[in-house]
Amino acid sequence: MAAIEVFLTAHKVEQQGYKSCLSLLKLADKYTAERLEAACAKALSYTPRPNYKGISVILSSNQDKLELIEPPKHKKPTKGFVRGADYFKGGNDDAE
Repeated sequence: MAAIEVFLTAHKVEQQGYKSCLSLLKLADKYTAERLEAACAKALSYTPRPNYKGISVILSSNQDKLELIEPPKHKKPTKGFVRGADYFKGGNDDAE
């Protein structure tokens, strides 16, 4: 689980992250392990450094049951007025 790695690397000494990891894993007792995995994946899609509270909120509000939606990729405009490089070249045309 990638969220566990984040918790362990968040501290200077790895052992300091053990308590956070145990707290996170205890959420699997209240919810299921599958839901915990889904919540961690959703939290990681929002931020590279999720925290316990964020994952807990995702589980308590059932956001983990929603599909992960990828952000739309930017497309080049297919219609409209697009100025070419000649327009932005600037300067005086007589100087060339």
